[in-house]
Amino acid sequence: KIYQAGTLSGNPLSTTSGIANLKTLGDPKIYEHVKRYADDLIDGFKALFDKNNIPVRINRVESLFTLFFAEHEVVDFETAKKADHGRYAAFFQAMLENGVFIAPSGFEAFFVSAAHTEEHLEQTIKAAGEFVKEL
Repeated sequence: KIYQAGTLSGNPLSTTSGIANLKTLGDPKIYEHVKRYADDLIDGFKALFDKNNIPVRINRVESLFTLFFAEHEVVDFETAKKADHGRYAAFFQAMLENGVFIAPSGFEAFFVSAAHTEEHLEQTIKAAGEFVKEL
């Protein structure tokens, strides 16, 4: 006796998709994959930026992370505002030009998914390397 509506409410296709996603998310291997991928991606970014003396701070919770071009620790909005957002904008543009789509703002996060592959990882690190060459 309650009115409930939504674009996909009760839609057989969306319901089937939701059930399939829940089954997939029940497999612990998915979480191992995204954690390992995030580890490798973050390590790749850190190695590249450290090698080229580019100060970066990466804050992370499992497969979700933020990347700030900053020498100081970033722990809240005030310290996040002090990061080099002009450099992040240039990073975003370089990544986009090299086929890697990241969040356009340094205040947003990177998300790793089960769909990411080793090829994506290599392409992302390579695109970041192109950004470093431009500096």
